[in-house]
Amino acid sequence: MTKPTFAVWFRNDFRFHDHPALEAAWEAAEEQDGSMMFFFHLHPDFQHNTDTSNDYFFQTVSSFKEQCEEAGLQLHILSGTVEEAFKTLQERTSSLKEIFYIEDYTPFSRERDKEAFRTLKETGVRFTGTPGSYIHEPDEIVKHDDTPYKVYTPFSRKWLQEDKPAEADDHHDRFHNRYHPHQSLSANGEQAFRQVLSNCSRKWKALGEAAALERLGEFMDDRIEYYDRERDRPSVAGTSRLSPYIRTGALSVRRIYHAAADKGGQGAETFIKELAWRDFYAMIMYHFPETADKEFQEKFRSLEWVTSKSDLKAWQEGRTGFPIVDAGMRQLNETGWMHNRLRMITASFLTKDYHIDWREGDAYFADKLIDHDPASNVGGWQWAASTGTDAVPYFRVFSPVRQSERFDPDGAFIRRYVKELENVPDKWIHEPHKMPEEEQKKAACIIGKDYPEPTVDHKLERKKAIEMYQDKGE
Repeated sequence: MTKPTFAVWFRNDFRFHDHPALEAAWEAAEEQDGSMMFFFHLHPDFQHNTDTSNDYFFQTVSSFKEQCEEAGLQLHILSGTVEEAFKTLQERTSSLKEIFYIEDYTPFSRERDKEAFRTLKETGVRFTGTPGSYIHEPDEIVKHDDTPYKVYTPFSRKWLQEDKPAEADDHHDRFHNRYHPHQSLSANGEQAFRQVLSNCSRKWKALGEAAALERLGEFMDDRIEYYDRERDRPSVAGTSRLSPYIRTGALSVRRIYHAAADKGGQGAETFIKELAWRDFYAMIMYHFPETADKEFQEKFRSLEWVTSKSDLKAWQEGRTGFPIVDAGMRQLNETGWMHNRLRMITASFLTKDYHIDWREGDAYFADKLIDHDPASNVGGWQWAASTGTDAVPYFRVFSPVRQSERFDPDGAFIRRYVKELENVPDKWIHEPHKMPEEEQKKAACIIGKDYPEPTVDHKLERKKAIEMYQDKGE
Protein backbone atom coordinates (compact mmCIF):
# COMPACT_ATOMS: atom_id res chain seq x y z
CA MET A 1 0.00 0.00 0.00
CA THR A 2 1.35 3.42 -1.00
CA LYS A 3 2.22 5.63 1.93
CA PRO A 4 0.36 8.95 2.12
CA THR A 5 2.09 12.20 1.18
CA PHE A 6 1.69 15.39 3.18
CA ALA A 7 2.61 18.56 1.29
CA VAL A 8 3.62 21.97 2.64
CA TRP A 9 2.55 24.87 0.46
CA PHE A 10 5.03 27.72 0.98
CA ARG A 11 3.60 31.13 0.13
CA ASN A 12 5.20 33.99 2.08
CA ASP A 13 6.77 31.94 4.87
CA PHE A 14 10.21 30.93 3.62
CA ARG A 15 11.78 29.63 6.81
CA PHE A 16 12.16 26.52 8.93
CA HIS A 17 11.95 28.11 12.41
CA ASP A 18 8.49 28.65 13.93
CA HIS A 19 6.64 27.22 10.94
CA PRO A 20 3.36 25.72 12.22
CA ALA A 21 2.35 24.28 8.84
CA LEU A 22 5.68 22.49 8.52
CA GLU A 23 5.36 21.18 12.06
CA ALA A 24 1.78 19.98 11.45
CA ALA A 25 2.78 18.20 8.22
CA TRP A 26 5.63 16.43 10.01
CA GLU A 27 3.32 15.32 12.84
CA ALA A 28 0.76 13.97 10.34
CA ALA A 29 3.47 12.08 8.47
CA GLU A 30 4.75 10.62 11.74
CA GLU A 31 1.30 9.51 12.87
CA GLN A 32 0.35 7.93 9.54
CA ASP A 33 3.78 6.67 8.49
CA GLY A 34 3.74 8.98 5.49
CA SER A 35 6.17 11.27 3.70
CA MET A 36 6.53 15.03 3.28
CA MET A 37 7.05 17.27 0.26
CA PHE A 38 7.35 21.04 -0.26
CA PHE A 39 6.11 23.25 -3.10
CA PHE A 40 5.66 26.88 -4.19
CA HIS A 41 3.16 28.09 -6.78
CA LEU A 42 4.38 30.80 -9.14
CA HIS A 43 1.13 32.67 -9.68
CA PRO A 44 0.70 34.21 -13.16
CA ASP A 45 -0.48 37.52 -11.67
CA PHE A 46 3.07 38.13 -10.42
CA GLN A 47 5.16 36.14 -12.86
CA HIS A 48 5.72 38.95 -15.34
CA ASN A 49 6.33 41.75 -12.85
CA THR A 50 9.89 41.91 -11.59
CA ASP A 51 9.85 45.45 -10.28
CA THR A 52 11.79 45.95 -7.05
CA SER A 53 9.26 44.38 -4.69
CA ASN A 54 8.82 41.17 -6.67
CA ASP A 55 12.53 41.06 -7.53
CA TYR A 56 13.31 40.84 -3.82
CA PHE A 57 10.54 38.32 -3.20
CA PHE A 58 11.51 35.95 -6.01
CA GLN A 59 15.17 36.06 -5.08
CA THR A 60 14.16 35.18 -1.52
CA VAL A 61 12.23 32.19 -2.87
CA SER A 62 15.36 31.17 -4.80
CA SER A 63 17.46 31.56 -1.66
CA PHE A 64 15.08 29.32 0.28
CA LYS A 65 15.09 26.78 -2.55
CA GLU A 66 18.88 26.65 -2.24
CA GLN A 67 18.60 26.38 1.52
CA CYS A 68 16.33 23.35 1.07
CA GLU A 69 18.74 21.73 -1.37
CA GLU A 70 21.66 22.25 0.99
CA ALA A 71 19.63 20.44 3.64
CA GLY A 72 18.90 17.55 1.28
CA LEU A 73 15.31 18.69 0.68
CA GLN A 74 13.52 20.04 -2.38
CA LEU A 75 11.16 22.95 -2.99
CA HIS A 76 9.09 22.09 -6.07
CA ILE A 77 7.91 24.93 -8.32
CA LEU A 78 4.46 24.85 -9.93
CA SER A 79 3.30 27.44 -12.45
CA GLY A 80 0.19 28.30 -14.43
CA THR A 81 -3.21 29.20 -13.07
CA VAL A 82 -4.22 27.95 -9.64
CA GLU A 83 -6.37 25.25 -11.27
CA GLU A 84 -3.54 24.13 -13.57
CA ALA A 85 -0.97 24.08 -10.80
CA PHE A 86 -3.03 22.06 -8.35
CA LYS A 87 -4.18 19.59 -10.97
CA THR A 88 -0.52 19.03 -11.80
CA LEU A 89 0.26 18.55 -8.12
CA GLN A 90 -2.51 16.00 -7.67
CA GLU A 91 -1.82 14.10 -10.91
CA ARG A 92 1.90 13.73 -10.21
CA THR A 93 1.55 12.95 -6.53
CA SER A 94 -1.03 10.19 -6.53
CA SER A 95 -0.51 9.52 -2.83
CA LEU A 96 -1.21 13.16 -1.87
CA LYS A 97 -3.47 13.20 1.18
CA GLU A 98 -3.21 16.63 2.76
CA ILE A 99 -1.80 20.09 2.00
CA PHE A 100 -0.65 22.26 4.91
CA TYR A 101 -0.11 26.01 4.66
CA ILE A 102 0.10 29.12 6.82
CA GLU A 103 -3.04 31.22 6.52
CA ASP A 104 -2.95 34.45 4.55
CA TYR A 105 -5.86 36.88 4.68
CA THR A 106 -5.67 39.45 1.87
CA PRO A 107 -8.59 39.43 -0.59
CA PHE A 108 -6.26 38.06 -3.29
CA SER A 109 -5.01 35.26 -1.02
CA ARG A 110 -8.47 34.23 0.13
CA GLU A 111 -9.74 34.01 -3.44
CA ARG A 112 -6.64 32.05 -4.53
CA ASP A 113 -7.13 29.59 -1.69
CA LYS A 114 -10.80 29.08 -2.52
CA GLU A 115 -9.84 28.27 -6.11
CA ALA A 116 -7.27 25.71 -4.91
CA PHE A 117 -9.89 24.10 -2.66
CA ARG A 118 -12.40 23.93 -5.51
CA THR A 119 -9.84 22.36 -7.82
CA LEU A 120 -9.15 19.42 -5.49
CA LYS A 121 -12.58 19.21 -3.87
CA GLU A 122 -13.50 15.91 -5.55
CA THR A 123 -10.13 14.25 -5.01
CA GLY A 124 -10.33 13.81 -1.25
CA VAL A 125 -7.18 15.85 -0.70
CA ARG A 126 -7.53 17.94 2.44
CA PHE A 127 -6.34 21.52 2.98
CA THR A 128 -5.25 22.49 6.48
CA GLY A 129 -4.37 26.07 7.32
CA THR A 130 -2.42 27.06 10.41
CA PRO A 131 -1.64 30.41 12.06
CA GLY A 132 1.82 31.86 11.71
CA SER A 133 1.72 35.05 9.63
CA TYR A 134 0.63 37.24 12.53
CA ILE A 135 0.96 37.30 16.28
CA HIS A 136 -2.82 37.24 16.66
CA GLU A 137 -4.94 36.08 13.74
CA PRO A 138 -7.32 38.69 12.26
CA ASP A 139 -10.42 37.17 13.85
CA GLU A 140 -8.96 36.79 17.34
CA ILE A 141 -9.04 40.30 18.80
CA VAL A 142 -12.64 41.50 18.75
CA LYS A 143 -14.94 43.53 20.97
CA HIS A 144 -17.11 42.00 23.67
CA ASP A 145 -19.98 41.77 21.17
CA ASP A 146 -17.72 39.94 18.68
CA THR A 147 -17.62 42.86 16.27
CA PRO A 148 -14.26 44.09 14.96
CA TYR A 149 -12.45 47.09 16.31
CA LYS A 150 -12.17 50.17 14.11
CA VAL A 151 -9.81 52.19 16.30
CA TYR A 152 -6.25 51.17 17.08
CA THR A 153 -5.96 52.22 20.74
CA PRO A 154 -8.70 49.97 22.19
CA PHE A 155 -7.61 47.19 19.84
CA SER A 156 -4.01 47.46 21.02
CA ARG A 157 -5.08 47.58 24.66
CA LYS A 158 -6.80 44.21 24.31
CA TRP A 159 -4.05 42.90 22.02
CA LEU A 160 -1.42 43.63 24.66
CA GLN A 161 -3.46 41.86 27.35
CA GLU A 162 -3.90 38.61 25.42
CA ASP A 163 -1.50 35.70 25.91
CA LYS A 164 0.79 35.38 22.94
CA PRO A 165 1.14 32.08 21.04
CA ALA A 166 4.28 30.04 21.58
CA GLU A 167 6.54 29.27 18.65
CA ALA A 168 6.34 25.95 16.82
CA ASP A 169 9.21 23.52 17.25
CA ASP A 170 11.96 24.12 14.73
CA HIS A 171 14.10 21.00 14.88
CA HIS A 172 14.09 20.74 11.10
CA ASP A 173 16.77 18.05 11.03
CA ARG A 174 14.03 15.56 11.83
CA PHE A 175 12.18 16.39 8.60
CA HIS A 176 14.63 14.13 6.81
CA ASN A 177 13.02 11.19 8.58
CA ARG A 178 9.80 11.84 6.72
CA TYR A 179 11.01 13.54 3.58
CA HIS A 180 10.80 11.42 0.45
CA PRO A 181 12.61 12.65 -2.69
CA HIS A 182 10.35 13.20 -5.68
CA GLN A 183 11.18 13.82 -9.28
CA SER A 184 10.48 17.37 -10.37
CA LEU A 185 6.72 17.82 -10.37
CA SER A 186 6.71 20.30 -13.23
CA ALA A 187 9.47 21.00 -15.72
CA ASN A 188 7.36 23.92 -16.92
CA GLY A 189 7.25 25.33 -13.40
CA GLU A 190 10.99 25.06 -12.94
CA GLN A 191 11.60 26.68 -16.33
CA ALA A 192 9.13 29.49 -15.60
CA PHE A 193 10.88 30.21 -12.32
CA ARG A 194 14.29 30.30 -13.98
CA GLN A 195 12.88 32.80 -16.47
CA VAL A 196 11.54 34.98 -13.66
CA LEU A 197 14.91 34.91 -11.92
CA SER A 198 16.68 35.88 -15.13
CA ASN A 199 14.56 39.05 -15.15
CA CYS A 200 15.54 39.91 -11.56
CA SER A 201 18.39 42.38 -11.78
CA ARG A 202 18.96 43.63 -8.23
CA LYS A 203 21.90 42.49 -6.11
CA TRP A 204 20.44 41.94 -2.66
CA LYS A 205 22.57 41.45 0.39
CA ALA A 206 21.64 39.21 3.31
CA LEU A 207 18.66 37.35 1.86
CA GLY A 208 16.90 34.55 3.68
CA GLU A 209 16.43 32.96 7.06
CA ALA A 210 19.99 32.93 8.40
CA ALA A 211 20.47 36.62 7.60
CA ALA A 212 17.07 37.43 9.11
CA LEU A 213 17.87 35.71 12.38
CA GLU A 214 21.24 37.44 12.50
CA ARG A 215 19.66 40.86 11.98
CA LEU A 216 17.09 40.12 14.67
CA GLY A 217 19.89 39.38 17.10
CA GLU A 218 21.73 42.56 16.16
CA PHE A 219 18.62 44.68 16.66
CA MET A 220 17.89 43.17 20.05
CA ASP A 221 21.50 43.55 21.19
CA ASP A 222 22.32 46.98 19.77
CA ARG A 223 19.30 49.13 18.94
CA ILE A 224 16.00 48.17 20.52
CA GLU A 225 16.93 49.91 23.76
CA TYR A 226 16.91 53.24 21.88
CA TYR A 227 14.05 52.45 19.49
CA ASP A 228 11.55 54.80 21.14
CA ARG A 229 14.00 57.72 20.85
CA GLU A 230 15.63 57.04 17.48
CA ARG A 231 12.91 55.51 15.28
CA ASP A 232 11.74 58.80 13.76
CA ARG A 233 15.15 59.98 12.59
CA PRO A 234 15.85 58.67 9.06
CA SER A 235 19.54 59.62 9.16
CA VAL A 236 20.34 57.10 11.91
CA ALA A 237 19.92 53.33 12.13
CA GLY A 238 17.10 53.61 14.65
CA THR A 239 14.61 51.12 13.19
CA SER A 240 14.80 47.34 13.10
CA ARG A 241 14.95 46.91 9.29
CA LEU A 242 13.26 43.54 9.88
CA SER A 243 10.19 44.30 7.76
CA PRO A 244 11.51 42.77 4.48
CA TYR A 245 12.09 39.49 6.34
CA ILE A 246 8.62 39.64 7.86
CA ARG A 247 7.14 40.21 4.41
CA THR A 248 8.78 37.11 2.93
CA GLY A 249 8.37 35.08 6.09
CA ALA A 250 12.12 34.51 6.35
CA LEU A 251 11.64 35.67 9.93
CA SER A 252 8.73 34.71 12.18
CA VAL A 253 6.90 37.71 13.60
CA ARG A 254 6.11 35.61 16.66
CA ARG A 255 9.82 35.09 17.27
CA ILE A 256 10.34 38.83 16.95
CA TYR A 257 7.63 39.49 19.53
CA HIS A 258 9.04 37.05 22.07
CA ALA A 259 12.56 38.39 21.59
CA ALA A 260 11.37 41.95 22.20
CA ALA A 261 9.20 40.96 25.17
CA ASP A 262 12.15 39.15 26.77
CA LYS A 263 14.30 42.24 26.24
CA GLY A 264 11.89 44.61 27.98
CA GLY A 265 12.24 48.35 28.47
CA GLN A 266 10.63 51.40 26.87
CA GLY A 267 12.24 50.76 23.49
CA ALA A 268 10.86 47.23 23.37
CA GLU A 269 7.40 48.38 24.48
CA THR A 270 7.27 50.96 21.69
CA PHE A 271 8.49 48.41 19.15
CA ILE A 272 5.89 45.82 20.22
CA LYS A 273 3.13 48.36 19.63
CA GLU A 274 4.30 48.58 16.02
CA LEU A 275 3.78 44.82 15.74
CA ALA A 276 0.26 45.41 17.06
CA TRP A 277 -0.31 47.95 14.26
CA ARG A 278 0.53 45.25 11.72
CA ASP A 279 -2.06 42.92 13.26
CA PHE A 280 -4.57 45.79 13.42
CA TYR A 281 -4.34 46.54 9.70
CA ALA A 282 -4.55 42.84 8.83
CA MET A 283 -7.70 42.65 10.95
CA ILE A 284 -9.22 45.66 9.18
CA MET A 285 -8.61 44.20 5.71
CA TYR A 286 -9.93 40.80 6.85
CA HIS A 287 -13.23 42.19 8.14
CA PHE A 288 -13.54 44.96 5.55
CA PRO A 289 -11.94 43.53 2.37
CA GLU A 290 -13.50 46.23 0.20
CA THR A 291 -11.09 48.73 1.76
CA ALA A 292 -8.27 47.21 -0.26
CA ASP A 293 -9.30 49.65 -2.99
CA LYS A 294 -12.09 51.73 -1.45
CA GLU A 295 -12.01 54.35 1.29
CA PHE A 296 -12.90 52.92 4.69
CA GLN A 297 -14.92 56.04 5.44
CA GLU A 298 -17.74 55.86 2.93
CA LYS A 299 -18.34 59.63 3.01
CA PHE A 300 -14.93 60.09 1.35
CA ARG A 301 -15.48 57.65 -1.50
CA SER A 302 -16.49 60.48 -3.80
CA LEU A 303 -13.52 62.76 -3.16
CA GLU A 304 -12.49 64.55 -6.35
CA TRP A 305 -8.84 63.64 -6.68
CA VAL A 306 -6.62 65.45 -9.15
CA THR A 307 -5.23 63.58 -12.15
CA SER A 308 -1.79 64.90 -13.03
CA LYS A 309 0.71 62.64 -14.73
CA SER A 310 3.45 65.26 -14.42
CA ASP A 311 2.96 65.76 -10.67
CA LEU A 312 2.72 62.02 -10.08
CA LYS A 313 5.95 61.48 -12.00
CA ALA A 314 7.70 64.27 -10.09
CA TRP A 315 6.67 62.63 -6.82
CA GLN A 316 7.73 59.17 -8.00
CA GLU A 317 11.13 60.39 -9.14
CA GLY A 318 11.82 62.64 -6.15
CA ARG A 319 11.65 65.95 -8.04
CA THR A 320 8.97 67.83 -6.08
CA GLY A 321 11.27 70.62 -4.89
CA PHE A 322 10.71 69.62 -1.26
CA PRO A 323 13.96 68.00 -0.09
CA ILE A 324 12.61 65.65 2.57
CA VAL A 325 9.94 64.33 0.18
CA ASP A 326 12.45 63.88 -2.62
CA ALA A 327 14.97 62.17 -0.31
CA GLY A 328 12.35 59.69 0.82
CA MET A 329 11.26 58.83 -2.71
CA ARG A 330 14.83 58.45 -3.90
CA GLN A 331 15.61 56.17 -0.97
CA LEU A 332 12.65 54.02 -2.05
CA ASN A 333 13.72 53.93 -5.69
CA GLU A 334 17.34 53.21 -4.84
CA THR A 335 16.98 50.69 -2.02
CA GLY A 336 13.44 49.29 -2.17
CA TRP A 337 12.82 50.48 1.38
CA MET A 338 11.72 53.74 2.97
CA HIS A 339 11.90 54.94 6.55
CA ASN A 340 8.45 54.89 8.17
CA ARG A 341 8.43 58.60 9.03
CA LEU A 342 9.14 59.33 5.38
CA ARG A 343 6.32 57.04 4.27
CA MET A 344 3.95 59.30 6.19
CA ILE A 345 5.54 62.50 4.84
CA THR A 346 5.57 61.38 1.19
CA ALA A 347 2.03 59.97 1.41
CA SER A 348 0.69 63.16 2.96
CA PHE A 349 2.41 65.20 0.25
CA LEU A 350 0.92 63.17 -2.61
CA THR A 351 -2.62 63.26 -1.23
CA LYS A 352 -2.76 66.65 0.51
CA ASP A 353 -0.35 68.80 -1.56
CA TYR A 354 -0.82 67.24 -5.00
CA HIS A 355 -4.37 66.00 -4.19
CA ILE A 356 -3.61 62.79 -6.09
CA ASP A 357 -5.58 59.63 -5.32
CA TRP A 358 -4.02 57.58 -2.52
CA ARG A 359 -4.46 54.46 -4.69
CA GLU A 360 -1.78 55.80 -7.03
CA GLY A 361 0.66 55.96 -4.14
CA ASP A 362 -0.40 52.59 -2.80
CA ALA A 363 0.25 51.01 -6.21
CA TYR A 364 3.66 52.62 -6.54
CA PHE A 365 4.72 51.50 -3.07
CA ALA A 366 3.42 48.00 -3.84
CA ASP A 367 5.77 47.81 -6.82
CA LYS A 368 8.79 49.29 -5.06
CA LEU A 369 8.75 48.25 -1.39
CA ILE A 370 10.63 45.06 -0.59
CA ASP A 371 8.63 44.88 2.64
CA HIS A 372 5.29 45.45 0.91
CA ASP A 373 2.44 44.19 3.08
CA PRO A 374 -0.93 44.80 1.38
CA ALA A 375 -2.92 45.46 4.56
CA SER A 376 -0.30 47.70 6.17
CA ASN A 377 0.32 49.57 2.92
CA VAL A 378 -3.35 50.29 2.35
CA GLY A 379 -3.79 51.12 6.02
CA GLY A 380 -0.89 53.54 5.96
CA TRP A 381 -2.02 55.25 2.79
CA GLN A 382 -5.60 55.63 3.98
CA TRP A 383 -4.29 56.94 7.30
CA ALA A 384 -2.28 59.64 5.51
CA ALA A 385 -5.17 60.43 3.16
CA SER A 386 -7.58 60.73 6.14
CA THR A 387 -9.94 58.21 4.52
CA GLY A 388 -9.17 55.14 6.60
CA THR A 389 -10.03 53.79 10.00
CA ASP A 390 -8.48 55.74 12.86
CA ALA A 391 -6.88 58.02 10.27
CA VAL A 392 -5.10 61.31 10.78
CA PRO A 393 -7.76 64.09 10.82
CA TYR A 394 -8.22 65.64 7.37
CA PHE A 395 -7.24 69.08 8.68
CA ARG A 396 -3.87 67.78 9.85
CA VAL A 397 -1.67 68.29 6.81
CA PHE A 398 2.01 67.59 7.22
CA SER A 399 4.22 70.54 6.39
CA PRO A 400 7.16 69.00 4.52
CA VAL A 401 9.42 71.82 5.74
CA ARG A 402 8.52 71.47 9.40
CA GLN A 403 8.77 67.69 9.18
CA SER A 404 12.20 68.06 7.61
CA GLU A 405 13.40 70.50 10.26
CA ARG A 406 12.12 68.28 13.04
CA PHE A 407 13.30 64.86 11.93
CA ASP A 408 16.34 65.66 9.78
CA PRO A 409 17.49 68.91 11.39
CA ASP A 410 21.01 68.96 9.95
CA GLY A 411 19.93 67.59 6.57
CA ALA A 412 22.14 64.51 6.84
CA PHE A 413 19.51 62.24 5.32
CA ILE A 414 18.58 64.73 2.62
CA ARG A 415 22.17 65.06 1.49
CA ARG A 416 22.59 61.29 1.39
CA TYR A 417 19.89 60.85 -1.26
CA VAL A 418 19.54 64.25 -2.93
CA LYS A 419 23.07 64.69 -4.18
CA GLU A 420 22.33 68.06 -5.79
CA LEU A 421 21.96 69.48 -2.27
CA GLU A 422 25.14 67.90 -0.92
CA ASN A 423 26.95 71.24 -0.49
CA VAL A 424 23.98 73.36 0.54
CA PRO A 425 24.51 74.96 3.98
CA ASP A 426 22.35 73.81 6.90
CA LYS A 427 20.58 77.16 6.91
CA TRP A 428 19.03 76.48 3.49
CA ILE A 429 18.86 72.67 3.35
CA HIS A 430 15.12 72.47 4.12
CA GLU A 431 14.12 75.29 1.76
CA PRO A 432 16.90 75.59 -0.83
CA HIS A 433 14.76 77.80 -3.07
CA LYS A 434 15.22 80.60 -0.51
CA MET A 435 18.99 80.43 -0.87
CA PRO A 436 20.53 83.65 -2.26
CA GLU A 437 22.02 83.41 -5.74
CA GLU A 438 25.59 83.72 -4.47
CA GLU A 439 25.01 80.88 -2.04
CA GLN A 440 23.57 78.75 -4.84
CA LYS A 441 26.72 79.27 -6.88
CA LYS A 442 28.96 78.38 -3.92
CA ALA A 443 26.92 75.22 -3.33
CA ALA A 444 27.00 74.35 -7.05
CA CYS A 445 23.22 74.04 -6.87
CA ILE A 446 21.25 76.46 -9.03
CA ILE A 447 17.59 76.24 -8.07
CA GLY A 448 15.45 75.66 -11.12
CA LYS A 449 18.37 74.07 -12.93
CA ASP A 450 20.23 71.63 -10.65
CA TYR A 451 17.33 71.18 -8.23
CA PRO A 452 13.70 72.13 -8.89
CA GLU A 453 11.78 75.02 -7.43
CA PRO A 454 8.94 73.87 -5.14
CA THR A 455 6.29 72.49 -7.48
CA VAL A 456 3.44 73.73 -5.25
CA ASP A 457 2.74 76.34 -2.60
CA HIS A 458 2.20 74.21 0.50
CA LYS A 459 0.11 76.78 2.38
CA LEU A 460 -2.24 77.17 -0.56
CA GLU A 461 -2.54 73.42 -1.21
CA ARG A 462 -3.18 72.79 2.48
CA LYS A 463 -6.22 75.06 2.33
CA LYS A 464 -7.45 73.32 -0.84
CA ALA A 465 -7.08 69.92 0.81
CA ILE A 466 -9.11 70.95 3.84
CA GLU A 467 -11.82 72.40 1.60
CA MET A 468 -11.90 69.19 -0.45
CA TYR A 469 -12.73 67.16 2.66
CA GLN A 470 -15.08 69.76 4.13
CA ASP A 471 -17.16 69.58 0.97
CA LYS A 472 -17.92 65.95 1.81
CA GLY A 473 -19.76 66.85 4.99
CA GLU A 474 -16.99 67.38 7.48
